[in-house]
Amino acid sequence: MIEVKNLIKRYGDNLAVDNISFTVEDGQIYGFLGPNGAGKSTTMNIMTGYLAATEGEVFINGHNITDEPEAAKKCIGYLPEMPPLYTDMTVIEYLKFAAALKKIPAKERSNAVTEAMEITKVANVSDRLIANLSKGYKQRVGLAQAVLGMPEIIILDEPTVGLDPKQIIEIRDLIKSLGEKHTVILSSHILSEIQEICDKILIIHQGRLIANGTPAELEETLGNSSMELTIKTDNPDDAVAMVSAIQGVTKVKVADSSVQGEVTLSLKLERGVDLREEIFNACVKNGYVLLMMKATHFSLEHIFLELTKERRRVRRRVKKKVQPEASEAAPQEAEATPETTETEKEGE
Repeated sequence: MIEVKNLIKRYGDNLAVDNISFTVEDGQIYGFLGPNGAGKSTTMNIMTGYLAATEGEVFINGHNITDEPEAAKKCIGYLPEMPPLYTDMTVIEYLKFAAALKKIPAKERSNAVTEAMEITKVANVSDRLIANLSKGYKQRVGLAQAVLGMPEIIILDEPTVGLDPKQIIEIRDLIKSLGEKHTVILSSHILSEIQEICDKILIIHQGRLIANGTPAELEETLGNSSMELTIKTDNPDDAVAMVSAIQGVTKVKVADSSVQGEVTLSLKLERGVDLREEIFNACVKNGYVLLMMKATHFSLEHIFLELTKERRRVRRRVKKKVQPEASEAAPQEAEATPETTETEKEGE
């Protein structure tokens, strides 16, 4: 288990991580999302002991990463965005070197390296120089280094960046298999990847943790649920009026009216309501044939964009007259650039 408590990281006047707290449970795959510069990599580097926090604490299986760094790091396998590879080594030389750095006992290193290569499927290139490997295989070697010694927790920062589609699929399958025996934290900009692989999602924005939960729980944070209906009618406006009158429906719009005699409506509903029976009864009462009714769900992309909306700043320039001083330099000072003031408005 990982516990992050009131984590703060400052770089001079820049607040990169702003009082973040969360818990990572055992046996889950967590997706770590956020726009560029949100503080994802900084947070992950602090969790692994690579960076020191300005304030706050990180506990890895009960070990404080600052007070007990060696005990905490033994529980972690880490793959940074740029794999720490020595390209003049062969794969097996590099992994044996990494095993020594991890202080895996000498009599166990050979088996540990063999196991890591089998899991990541790099045994067939074990004698090749890392410099001569493809990007996909280099990423696999980096993963092999992360899983050496079978740590309970594996942290992966952008593990599929720069890979081709085939390599991405292979790495995703590998991460899924790792999730069966390890706790995995995965950072990525590819939302479909996070949605496909992860059990839970953490979203960080402007240094703050703004969401933490399953995709279904994150959808709940957006408030309304939604539905689609297809009704047999030649008058879409009447169908819209009928559905709009149902209590619990907050918004109705025509999604499709291209099929003669049919209209598909998109509905927004109050949170937590189930209006299937009310909609069906309204259609029967008004003589409409209900051809289709289904619940629709927000995509992870929609959830991410909604939760990370930026505030737009609207600058209003206010010219102020500069009164000349009594000194000889007053005429020049009076020509100074007018001051400006700035107001802030919430974006849509």
